[in-house]
Amino acid sequence: MLHRSQRSVCMFNVKRALISVSDKSGLVDFSRGLHKLGIEIISTGGTLKAIKDAGIPARYVEDVTGLPEMLDGRVKTLHPKIHGGILAIRDKKEHTEQLKKHGIGAIDLVVVNLYPFIKTIENEHTLEEAIENIDIGGPSLIRAAAKNYAGVAVIVNPNRYNDILNELQRNKGKMSRETSMMLAAEAFRYSSEYDSFIYNYLRKKFDYKTEEFPEILNLTYIKAQDLRYGENPHQSAAFYREFEPDAVSIPKAKQLHGKTLSFNNILDMDAVLEMVEEFRESAVVISKHTNPCGVARADSLNEAYKKALATDPIAAFGCVIAVNRILDAETARSMSTHFIEAILAPAYEDTALEILKQKKNIRLLEIPQMGETAHSKLDIRSIRGGLLIQTYMPQELEKSQLKVVTKKAPTEKQIEAMLFAWKVVTHVKSNAIVFANENETISIGAGQMSRVDSVKIAHMKANKETNGCVMASDAFFPFRDGIDAAAKAGVAAIIQPGGSIRDQEVIDAANEHGMAMVFTGVRCFKH
Repeated sequence: MLHRSQRSVCMFNVKRALISVSDKSGLVDFSRGLHKLGIEIISTGGTLKAIKDAGIPARYVEDVTGLPEMLDGRVKTLHPKIHGGILAIRDKKEHTEQLKKHGIGAIDLVVVNLYPFIKTIENEHTLEEAIENIDIGGPSLIRAAAKNYAGVAVIVNPNRYNDILNELQRNKGKMSRETSMMLAAEAFRYSSEYDSFIYNYLRKKFDYKTEEFPEILNLTYIKAQDLRYGENPHQSAAFYREFEPDAVSIPKAKQLHGKTLSFNNILDMDAVLEMVEEFRESAVVISKHTNPCGVARADSLNEAYKKALATDPIAAFGCVIAVNRILDAETARSMSTHFIEAILAPAYEDTALEILKQKKNIRLLEIPQMGETAHSKLDIRSIRGGLLIQTYMPQELEKSQLKVVTKKAPTEKQIEAMLFAWKVVTHVKSNAIVFANENETISIGAGQMSRVDSVKIAHMKANKETNGCVMASDAFFPFRDGIDAAAKAGVAAIIQPGGSIRDQEVIDAANEHGMAMVFTGVRCFKH
């Protein structure tokens, strides 16, 4: 590879340009600039018309190839007199002799952007319309020019036009190797992104079953917005969305009020959305720093909100809340007395919006299909130098999966409370402990290095009566100390995965304290 000092002295002449663009932004001014530099322009279809209508001389591609456009425009530039002129290595004698023998003129600049496939499928369309907007000739031109960057420049981004014209003017019609290398890399990125969108679209349309974890992973995301900063003010950040996000997702949410979303807002809202999606009954989830600090279900949202808030009203200061029913005025009034960063709901009553909008900065988001769609299939996390990918964790736990391991069996009411607590604990950072009854969390112990400390913290933070509650643990108890601590809190029944080498010691402890305990056989760590 050339050293930086060498690149600037490597130049090649640009005498002939091929222009064929779907996005015609800046096309006329750029073409006029090329013409003033004495660069010959050849072009196709609508691009040619726009250039000639502006009074700029240009040649038809068919005058070069000797063949007209055919098959409804599917074949225009796919011809040796085009690709030969692009791919010939300029300082290779055999190539230049072949160009001369076949009457092929060199093409030194290729300006191409592709059919609007992405724009087509983002709007209402038929499969046939999508297929017709799969560009064939364009990617071939781009790849050919980028491959031969030593003697050909390729432009895929109209935002480059002014810079390229300025360079050509400064260098009297010559292009630097450094610039052509940069343009080539950009071109390959552009064409690979285009192909990735097509693949993902057709995979879904044709229901093509790919490997769950392929050998090569291609991920394509679109920038939704730049963010003011990341988790902290000294970190820069941006928000990217999937091309076709799930209907129930933050990228699909409509913001009705409040400040622009921050990096932390988006993380918190994604976490609280996943939690509330676990429930089909009217439910409210209050979250802080991606951990739930209160969850409840009830006949009314207002009742559920009050129960959820009562779990930990101090931690809920500056929280994010998700509800899975239309947010009514009564609940909005209750919420308006508390400092809340953001609220997610499937819809809002007009009066509720009026009440909440009195708070200038509160972010109000609407996600209409909450509770109607499945979770995303894969969970993707970055590490330094790579990615970790796994299937989505939460799964509905059935009563039949519970294995009673103690002398005392849980009551039906306790089982209902256990299943509720289990839904919550799957969303709490490990080591995770949840105290609950059948409809509300009582206290939550999260993110501790030892499980017994999570139990003690849950007991310490409790604002409600813990005597007779159930306790959920995201993983097994390695020692009996966690059971002893739960007994001191008055826990009556425990749900946990089981699987420890000391399970019997733990079961014996539960029996000593007269507790009921069930094993799920499923661990639900959340790191």
